[in-house]
Amino acid sequence: MVVFLKLAGLLAVAAVVDAVPFVPTSKLSAASLYKKDVTPLPDYATAYAPISYLNSGESWWPSDIATHLQNVIPEIDFTPIDGFQTAGQTTLANLNTVDATAYLTSKDNVDDSPAWQLSNYGKPTTTAGGYSAAPGTIIAVQKNATWVDVFYFTFFSYNHGGAVLGIQFDNHVGDWEHTMIRFIDGKPTGMYFSQHGSGSAYTWSALNKTDAGRPRAFIAVGGHANYVKAGKQEYTVVGKLLTDKTNAGFAWDFAQNYRGYWFDNSTQTFSPAGGATTDDASWLSWKGFWGDDKYPLSRRGQYCIVNECHYAAGPTGPVMKNLGRNALCQREAKCSVYTSADDLTHQSKRTSH
Repeated sequence: MVVFLKLAGLLAVAAVVDAVPFVPTSKLSAASLYKKDVTPLPDYATAYAPISYLNSGESWWPSDIATHLQNVIPEIDFTPIDGFQTAGQTTLANLNTVDATAYLTSKDNVDDSPAWQLSNYGKPTTTAGGYSAAPGTIIAVQKNATWVDVFYFTFFSYNHGGAVLGIQFDNHVGDWEHTMIRFIDGKPTGMYFSQHGSGSAYTWSALNKTDAGRPRAFIAVGGHANYVKAGKQEYTVVGKLLTDKTNAGFAWDFAQNYRGYWFDNSTQTFSPAGGATTDDASWLSWKGFWGDDKYPLSRRGQYCIVNECHYAAGPTGPVMKNLGRNALCQREAKCSVYTSADDLTHQSKRTSH
C-alpha cells in the first residue's frame, strides 16, 4: 500500500509538470525550478520583449538592483534607520521590512562617480546579441481572462539629468524607467514608453520593430527615458525645452537576462515567475525611495530653480507605477494613444517619479 501511494504521488506530480508550459532552464533559477507555485511568464512576454538601444555616449549603464542595495544605506532625514546603519545590510530578501519613508542613500559621494553607479558591468555586449549582466525586471499583470499587461522595467544606479542653458538639473541616485506592452488574447495591441515620470503610448502598428517583430525602444543618454524612435526628443524643465538624445548605440535584449514576476492587482501582491528571480518577490512591495533624498541647499553643488534642482530625490519603484492601470499610460487622465511614431513623443515632465 505504501509503495502504491508513493507511485500515485509521483504520477500526480508528473501530470502537473506536463501541464506546465515549457520554459528553458536557462531562464529559471535553480530555486524557481523546484518551487511548486511558480507560474512562468507567458511565452509572448519574452517573444515580444523590446530591444532597447542605449545611446552610444552613455556613461551610466543598466544596474543590478542587488548590487545597488549593497551600496546604499536606508535613511530618513539623512539619518540611518535602526538595523540598517551600514551598507550591505539591505537585501532583496529584507527590503520590504525597511520603513517605506526611507531613502536608499549612497554610501559614496555621488560627485566621485563611484564604479557601482556607473555600472560598467551592465553595458550590453556587442558579441552576444545585446546581453547585459544587469537583469531587467519583467512584471506581468493579468487584468482579465484575455488581457495581460507586461511591464519591462529598467534600473540604473544613477540618473544624470539634463542641462538647461548650461545648468545641470535632475541628477539623482537610482533610476527606474519602463515600457509596457498590452496583450489581448496573447497578441500585442499597444505599448507605453515612460519618460521622466510621464510618457507616451502608441498603437502596435505604429512601432518600429525588428525583423522578428519585436518593438524597438530608444533610451536617452544619462536620464534613460524611453522613446519610440531615435533622434532628439524634447521635454519641459524650468519652463524651457530640454533635449533628450537617443540613438541606436548599444542594443539591449531584455529577454536574455531578467527577473520575472506576476502582480495580482486584486491583492496588490507579487509572485516569482522565473528568469534570474529568487523565490522572494517581497522586495517589489516596498514603497520607499531607491536613491538619496533631495539634498539641502547647504550641500555643496546643490541649487534649485522653480522647484527643479541639481540633485533631486531618488524615485520610487515598480509598485508605485500604476501597474493596475486601465489606460496604456501611467498617468491615465491625460492619455493619448498615437497611431504614428512621428506623432508627439513626449508629455511635459513632472518633478515626481
